[in-house]
Amino acid sequence: MAEFTSYEPGTPCWVDLGSPDVEVSKAFYGSLFGWEANVSPDPAAGGYTLFTLRGKQVAGLGPLFAEGQPAAWSTYVRVDDADKTAEAVVSAGGQVVVAPMDVLDAGRTAVFLDSGGAAISAWQPGAHKGAELANEPGAFCWNELDTRDVAAAKAFYPAVFGWTTSDSGAEGGPMEYYEWKLGGAVIGGMMPMPDLVPAEVPSFWLTYFAVADTDAVAAKTVELGGSVILGPTDIPIGRFAILTGPHQETFAIIRL
Repeated sequence: MAEFTSYEPGTPCWVDLGSPDVEVSKAFYGSLFGWEANVSPDPAAGGYTLFTLRGKQVAGLGPLFAEGQPAAWSTYVRVDDADKTAEAVVSAGGQVVVAPMDVLDAGRTAVFLDSGGAAISAWQPGAHKGAELANEPGAFCWNELDTRDVAAAKAFYPAVFGWTTSDSGAEGGPMEYYEWKLGGAVIGGMMPMPDLVPAEVPSFWLTYFAVADTDAVAAKTVELGGSVILGPTDIPIGRFAILTGPHQETFAIIRL
């Protein structure tokens, strides 16, 4: 088991899904990963749902609030001060989409676009510290930036979160891939946008969930109304697949 009670500043700590139909999403991910859905009883929470596994929080789910907004998984980076992070985002050439705001007593959050157009969120913890389970089957285990501007990302994220990059994946072949590091620890990845992604799709952060059997989860995804975009495929660190949920939101799974 991989249980967490806190995260170092600059570390991805939470993921959640914005969905146009939360009931459909609850049923899909509950069946796929064995999650239980716990809807906040506070009306001010807007129906926000915490998914749990073995009683531990693993991900969130909420409704969409903007017309035409696509369903998507979001990555949250733990920060000490969401307001200062927002200032750093603007200084680094990014855009503040949702200004820093308090989320009840859970914490303070903000949503940004990086300098290449990828959405990324900040989380300044209050009562909610982040995912209580990670890096095990049924929980998120990796966050990867698929970008159309690697050079811009290499400048933006070090300026905002203090990250550094290192080349990775040489063992697996010629694929260009980078690891994001924080104080020597690997905390995420980055790669140029794959050719299979349509040209109109902007840069984005991809959430990976650990699974015990990639092929079985990919097959179940299709049974439940999702789809398989890529894989299952073997890579040096495991077997992965890129999938979509019932509202075409993209996510990945991997057996490490």
